[in-house]
Formats: sequence, structure tokens, C-alpha cells
Amino acid sequence: MSDREDLRANEQAALQEVEQTSAALRERARATLGVTGDENTESFRSLVRKHNLSYYPMVALGLLFVTGAFQSYAFTVLTPEISRTLGISIAAIVGARALYQLAIAIAPLPIARLSQARAQRAMLCIVTGIVWSSITLMTGFVTSLVALIVILCLDGLATGSVAALHAPLIADSYPPAARVRALTAYTAIGTFGQALAPLLVGILASVAGLSWRGVFLALGLTSLLLTLCAIRLRDPGFGKWDSEQLRASVHEEHGESADSLAAKDVALGFWEICRRVMLIPTNRRVFAGFAVYGVLTVPLGTFISVFLDQRWNLGPGERGLFFSIFFGIGVLALIGYGGRGEKQFRSSPARVLRAAGFLLAGAVVFIAVGGVMPAFVPMLICFGVAGACIGLLQPMLGISMLSIVPAQMRPHAQALAGIFVAIGGSAGALLLGGIEEQYGIGGTMVAIAVPGVIGAFIIASAGTFIESDLDRMIDEVVEDEEIRRVERSGGRLPLLACRGINFSYGQLQVLFDTDFTIDDGEMVALLGVNGAGKSTLLKVISGIGLPTAGSVRYRGQEITYLDAERRMRLGITQVPGGRAVFGPMTVVENLRSYGYTMAKQRGAVESAIESCFEAFPRLADRRNSLASTLSGGEQQMLGLSKALMLRPRLLLIDELSLGLAPVIVGQLLDMVRQINADGTAVVLVEQSVNIALNLVDHAYFMEKGEMRFDGRADELLARDDLLRAVFLHGAGAAR
Repeated sequence: MSDREDLRANEQAALQEVEQTSAALRERARATLGVTGDENTESFRSLVRKHNLSYYPMVALGLLFVTGAFQSYAFTVLTPEISRTLGISIAAIVGARALYQLAIAIAPLPIARLSQARAQRAMLCIVTGIVWSSITLMTGFVTSLVALIVILCLDGLATGSVAALHAPLIADSYPPAARVRALTAYTAIGTFGQALAPLLVGILASVAGLSWRGVFLALGLTSLLLTLCAIRLRDPGFGKWDSEQLRASVHEEHGESADSLAAKDVALGFWEICRRVMLIPTNRRVFAGFAVYGVLTVPLGTFISVFLDQRWNLGPGERGLFFSIFFGIGVLALIGYGGRGEKQFRSSPARVLRAAGFLLAGAVVFIAVGGVMPAFVPMLICFGVAGACIGLLQPMLGISMLSIVPAQMRPHAQALAGIFVAIGGSAGALLLGGIEEQYGIGGTMVAIAVPGVIGAFIIASAGTFIESDLDRMIDEVVEDEEIRRVERSGGRLPLLACRGINFSYGQLQVLFDTDFTIDDGEMVALLGVNGAGKSTLLKVISGIGLPTAGSVRYRGQEITYLDAERRMRLGITQVPGGRAVFGPMTVVENLRSYGYTMAKQRGAVESAIESCFEAFPRLADRRNSLASTLSGGEQQMLGLSKALMLRPRLLLIDELSLGLAPVIVGQLLDMVRQINADGTAVVLVEQSVNIALNLVDHAYFMEKGEMRFDGRADELLARDDLLRAVFLHGAGAAR
């Protein structure tokens, strides 16, 4: 066995050790995350005492949630009075609320970005609480539609911290065994505030005799006082009770102590994290559920207020009492659900999502029935049942989403969920506004059932994916720590390792559990017929395409969701098939673009260009010609010059010889050999066995998206079942 083969064998053994550790810890890790397969739960009080925790975080965040509800629900209850005083139509107010939802959609993402670098979520929550308390005060001084829009947009921007930060803070403040109950209790406090706000509005507007302006002033002062109650809130850090516990379990498995972790050289950026979160199958469906939830919690409240005013002639005090009952029943439902929800989640997270879909369907059906009820008491009962169902949706959807996302990505997941809530609110405002004008307020209540039932089916279907997404998140954390452990202990890993890659173009899956590795300085061939998935695998490696499953690790670090631009800076360069040049630019301009992409100084770029011309004299002769006018061979020379300019650590070459004369192919292959001899690892994708096996010692063969062969190139020649006659033509002579 050669030194190269011996090295590859050692690296494969290290990768197998990583996989074995991941498999061995999976069930234990699920229990660490609160999923045990049974319904045995310890009381919340005993868990708090056992871990020396406090109720303060969920109470403080719940109070901040309450303060965020004051402005919104005061506006909901007082919509008819505001409309009459300012001379603004209901449609105009609904439009202003749509802009408010747009502001809510924008706000969570920058707040998540602010919390990404370091744990400062508690401070952001307090500051934004003070801001929206001030905005509630300022609402009392509004005199025009423009001013109203400004106030609503500012309020929407300030409340972004609720969507992005509250649930992740709860998750990091309490262990997984208590997390469902903590999140449910926090939601119950917030929902109590939603019940208190309209009741308080009703009391201030009717009993105290305040105008709608006076009501906003009183609520603004109350909101400020409640915000100050959260002043001692602190951020516990990311993943204290889950990610860090999973990492520690890796070392315990090997009988080691968990040392402090070194900072990663590669960390996902903000948009990369957002993209990563959106690729999780469960999240995509849960986000659709949050969009329907947005319709139920934002514009629907405004239309219910108008419905009560027009259909039942209820004044502000009576409407406030109605909403208090509506949300009060939701509080009772949450109080009763906490323990039951914990048992559901421990038994199977899929049960939580299926139950959420059922409750959403029930909520919209009862709203529709209540909208056509001829008697007041049955109408009140229908809306009360709907309020109970709606009240449970937020913690159920929240815990499902947070459980499958790494700790540092949770604010981003919450921010994206907030965007979908806002999208649902905005779309719902426009949809319900049009229905109200066409069919009246009663028709609006009935119409909500259609999107609601569709959303219910989508949420329930998410239960199909959540178990596998939970395991995928566990494997990601465990494998990352195991690789660090192997490297610290002196073990070697391949330069690049793709494990279990699945990739789809829409509904068409192209790669199936594909494994691929290459060592530092090695050259390998990737062979297969057209459509086998070779070029797609290169796209996954270079970051042009993102897999639906599996991982890509470069120098031991996770780069699966890293942008292509950042991978290039790490040393991964691809020469794509079909001429890798910028046609409208000259040869020199093409080469300069490669150099400037790597932020090299002008002198270094010009020197590198001259080196390319020395390697390919034909390019020197055509230095001022447009790349589109070059011959096929000259264009491939120019594309290959990218590697000379960038000096990558890993070079991916797709179909270098396609359609070229043998003499040109020979020149290009000589340059590939030279690039490899200088220390660059090369992956050569070819259909020609004659060319590929003349260059490499190790080869892979793909067929229909699966890796059918991984071994020595000369062994591949003996595989007649893979290399059909069309491939073997001339291969023996080449060797």
C-alpha cells in the first residue's frame, strides 16, 4: 500500500469514528433535548429548584410581552373612535395596519443580527420595551393619517425584539425538560396582557370617561412601569442547556473532560444562517403556519372590533370586555396545556405539530360559525373556543421550531417566523378588507375559515419531518465537536469530506446519500455518464448549490451552508464546464477580475497575470481580445488561468476536455499536473476514462446520483459493470 493510500485509510478511519460517535450518542442526545419517547415529567417547580433557577426570566419577558400588547390592542378596540375623530375610513386604517405589519416584518431580522455576535439579547429586549412604551404615549397626540402611519410603523419596528428574542431567551434560561412549560407560562403571561389590555381600555374609555387619546397616554405610562420591572433581566448565553450539553457528551463518551472550545475559523454569516434555517423542512411548514397565525392574531382583531360595533352595537367598554374574555379563555387554555404539552413533546414532537394543526382548524371553524350566529351568547361561546385554540398555537409552534435549530440560530429562526406572521397579517388585512367591502363584516368572519383550514393541514404535515430534523441538528452539533476532538488528539481528516449529500432541483432529486473525500494535495477523478450528478456534486462543494441533507466539511470545519464567495476565500475554486470566462471582457480584464476578487494588491495581480501568459503563450497573443472571441481551447486556458491567479487549496475542474482537440487537451492537462504538483488538491470531472485515469491514482464513479465506486483508478478499469465499452475505448493504452 502506498503512502497516499495509507493516509487515505487513516482519514477514512477518523471519519468512521466521527460517524460512530454520532450514532452512539443520538438517543442520549434526544433525551438531553427533552425527547425521551415517554410521558414521564418532573414538576416544573422541582426542576427550577434542582438547577437553582428562577421564575424571573419568563415573568420579566412575559411583562415585556404585555407592554407590547398595549398599543396594538388599544388601537384594535378604539378603531371605530379613531376613525370617526380623525375622519379616516376603516379601509385606510386597515391599510395603515398593513404597513404596521410590514414594519414588524422588517424589525426582527436586524435585531437578530445585533444578537448574533455576542449574547446581548436581554439588553435589546429592555431597550426596545422602553421605546415602544414611549410610542404608545405618542399615539395620543396623533392628528392625521400620516402621523398615525408613522406611529404604527415605529411601534412595529420596536416590537421586533418580541418576535426575535423572547422565545430563544426562554429556551436558553431553562433546561429542555422544563422548556415547554416555561414557554407556555411566558405565553400565558403575554396572553393575560392581551386580555388585560382591552379590558383596561374599556375601563379607561367608559368608567374613567377618557377619550381615546387619554387612553393611550395612560397605557403608555403603565407600559413604561412594566418595562422597568424587567430591568434585571440577563442573557444566560447560547445553548447552555442543549448545545453545550451535547458537546460535553462527546468528551464523556471518550472518557475525557470537555475543554474550552476554540473559536471556529469558519462561522456562518447572518444571511447564511437565515438560509440555513429556511432549508429545514419542518421550518418551512411551520413558517406557513405562522403566516396563518398572523391572520388570526393581527387583522382579525380589527375586524372583530368592527363586527362587534356594527353587528351587536357594542361600545368601547363592551368591546374591551369581549376581548378580555376572548384572550382570558386563551390564558386558561395555556395554564391547562403546559404539563400536557411537555408530555406530548417528550413522547414525540410530531404529536405537538399534529395537535397544533387540529387546533388551528378548530379555531377558524368556530370563528366562521360565530360570525353567522344570530344570538349573542352562542356567538360569544364560539369566539371563546376559538380564543382558546389560538392561544395554544404560539408555544406549540415555537417549541417545535426551536427544538430543531442550533442555539445561536434561534433568534434568526424567530425573526423569520415573525416575518411570516407579518406577511400573514398584511395579506390578511388586504384579503379581509376586500371581503368586508364586498360581503360585509359577517362574510369576513366566515371567509377566514378557508386559509385557516389549509394552514392547519400544512402544519400537521410538518410532523412528518420534525423527528429527522431533530436528529440532523443533533448530528451536526455532535459531529462538529467530535471532529474538533479528533484534530486536537492528533488525528488526520481529509481536506474535504462530503457525507450523506442529498440534492434536489425542485421536486427532482439528483444526489442520494453521496459520500466524497479528497486529501490535501491529492488529485482524484470523478467519472460517470451524463446526468449522473457529477457537476451537481461540484456545485455543492463550491457552494453554488445547497444540499437538502448531508454535510460538507473543509479542513474539518462545517461549510455546508457557507456562501460560494466565502468558500473561494477559503481556497475552494471551481472551473465550471462550458467555458469559465466572462465573454464581454478582454483576456486581461478576466484575469484581473480573478485577482481583485481575492483582494490582492495591484502589483501582485499584474505579476500573476504575466505568470499566466508564460504558462499559456496563446493567451498573451490575445490579451486584448474579448473572451467571447476566443476558441474553445483558448477559453479553457483562460478558465484554468483562474487557478493560477487564485492559487486555491482545492480546485474543481468540470469537463476540461469537452469538445477540444487532443493537442489542446494535452497542454491543459500538463498545466493541471503542474497546479497539483504545487500543492493544490484537484477534483477532475470527466466523461473520458482515457483522460482521467491517465492523471490520477484514485477515482470515483457516479451513476444516477449515487456513488458506485471509490478506490484505486486501476481497480476501476476492472469493473466492466460500471465502465461500459464506450468508456473503455483506449483506456488500457493510456495506462
